[in-house]
Amino acid sequence: MKDLSNGKLVEILLVEDSPTDVMMTREALAYHKVMNPLHVVEDGVSAIEYLLSKAAEDPIRLPGLIILDLNLPRKSGREVLKEIKDHSRLMRIPVVVLTTSKAEEDVIKSYGLHANCYITKPVDFSKFIDVVRAINDFWFGVVTLPV
Repeated sequence: MKDLSNGKLVEILLVEDSPTDVMMTREALAYHKVMNPLHVVEDGVSAIEYLLSKAAEDPIRLPGLIILDLNLPRKSGREVLKEIKDHSRLMRIPVVVLTTSKAEEDVIKSYGLHANCYITKPVDFSKFIDVVRAINDFWFGVVTLPV
């Protein structure tokens, strides 16, 4: 997806502590020829630090989409989601929760914290590729994102 203000591709922030899931996400994006830059952080503290530094230096350069795992070290995905949605400069960034949890409590809590969608990670790589394609098609093909 392009940033309408300057024609550049918007960044995707992936907050994921599993190197395997990071690799699968990179491969799935490459497979579907998604050209958006992907920035990866491995824990919740790093995610918030990264977002706050971007917001302070140039809010226009904030990621256009955040893909967030719930089970993170140092600060959980739920805590990260709450901080993002409580922050005036970050709250408009769509957050896709992509996690292994199928627990109804996690789904309800994530939507209560204003997640934009909740997706359970498939274990099978071909299904994972389909999920990434669906995320790309919806968020970068159908939806109009704020710039």
